[in-house]
Amino acid sequence: MERWRINLLVLWFGQFFVMGGMTMIIPFLPLYLQEMGMSDPSHLSLWAGMIFAANFVTSFIFQPIWGGLADRYGRKMMLLRSGFGMAIVMVLMGFAQDAWHLLLLRMLNGTISGFVPAAISLVSANTPKERIGFAMGMVQSGGMAGTILGPLLGGLLASTMGYRPIFYLTGVMLFIASLLAAFLVKEDFNKEEAKVQPKVSVFAGLRQLGKIPQLPALFCVTFLIQFALLGPMPQMPLYVQELYGRPEMLAFMAGLVGSVNGFSNMISSPILGRWGDRLGSEKILGVCLIGSAIACIPQALVTNVWQLLISRFFLGIFMGGLLPSVNAIIRQYTPDGMESRAYSFNTSTLSLGNLIGPITGGILTATITIRGLFIVSAVLLLLNVLWVKKTLFRKTTSADKDAG
Repeated sequence: MERWRINLLVLWFGQFFVMGGMTMIIPFLPLYLQEMGMSDPSHLSLWAGMIFAANFVTSFIFQPIWGGLADRYGRKMMLLRSGFGMAIVMVLMGFAQDAWHLLLLRMLNGTISGFVPAAISLVSANTPKERIGFAMGMVQSGGMAGTILGPLLGGLLASTMGYRPIFYLTGVMLFIASLLAAFLVKEDFNKEEAKVQPKVSVFAGLRQLGKIPQLPALFCVTFLIQFALLGPMPQMPLYVQELYGRPEMLAFMAGLVGSVNGFSNMISSPILGRWGDRLGSEKILGVCLIGSAIACIPQALVTNVWQLLISRFFLGIFMGGLLPSVNAIIRQYTPDGMESRAYSFNTSTLSLGNLIGPITGGILTATITIRGLFIVSAVLLLLNVLWVKKTLFRKTTSADKDAG
C-alpha cells in the first residue's frame, strides 16, 4: 500500500478515537456537575455552558501557535504532543472534585489540543495533490464517525458504569490514537530545511497568509459554516420535544435527531471529496452550500419529528462536502511549508464559530424561535455562496485565463 494511503488509514482511526473520546462526555456533563454537589439550576446551566465553551476559547487562541511549531518541527510531533497531552488531561478530569477543576482542565485541554488540524495538515502535505479532495473527505469521515458514536456510547456507559470511568476510558482512547500515529504514521518532512527558514511569529504568519486573498476568504467561510449550522443545536432537544409530543423515548429521539445528519455526512464526505478531485473543490463547495441552505428551510416548516429526521439527513449529505472542500482549497493556495499554520488558523475560526454560533442562536431563539433560526441559518449559508463566488470563483477564473 502506498505510504499516503497508510497514513490516511491510520489517521482515519486516529480521528475516530479522538472525536469519539472527546464527545463521549457531552451527554452527561451537567449531570457530572450535579454529582459534585451543584444543585442550583441556574448555577448548573451557567457552569455547564462555561465549561463547554472553555475548550473552544483556549483552542481559538493557541491553535495558530501550534501550527507555526508544526511547520518548523514537523506535523507528526505536534500530533503526538496533542494526543498524549489530551489523554492525560482527560484522565485528570475523572479525578475532578469541583466545577473549578473541570473548568481549568477544559481550558488546558483546549490549550494543548491540535490533533485534528495536525492530522489534516499531515495528510495534505503527504498526499498527491490530485487525491487531496478524497483524502480530506476520508479524514472528515473518521472524525464524524467518532462524533456520532461518542455521545451515544457515552450516554450508554454513563447509565451503567457512572461518570468518572468514562473520562478514564476517553483518556485510553486518546492514548491508543496517539500510539497508532507514533508507530504507523510516516511523515515526509525535511527538518534541516525547515530549521533554516526564518522564524515567523503568529501575527507575522497571519499577515503573510493574509496576502493570499483566497485564504482569509476561506477562513471566513469556515466560521460562517460553523456559525450557521451550530446555532440551532442547543435548542434541538426542545424542538424535538415540541414535535414529538410525548415523554416515551424522548431522549432517544433527541439523540437520533442530533446524530442522523452525522451518519449521512460520514457517508457523503469521501464521495464528495472524490468528486472535488475531478470537478474542482470550489464547485463542490458552492453546490454543498446551496444544498445545505435549502435543507435548512424544511426544518423550519416541519410538523412532526420524522419530517425533521429526513430534513436533517439531507442536510448531512451536503454538510459532508463543506469542510473537506475548504481544507482541499486551503492546500491549493497555501505556500509549501506553511500548511500547518494555515490549517491552524482555519481551526481557530472553526472554534470561534463553534463558540459564538450556539450562544447567538440561544439569544435569537428567545425572539424568533428555533424555526426562525433555521431560516437565519439558510440565509447565512446562501450569503456564503455569494462570498465564495466573489472570492474564489472569480480568482480561479482569472487565474485560468492568465494561464491560458
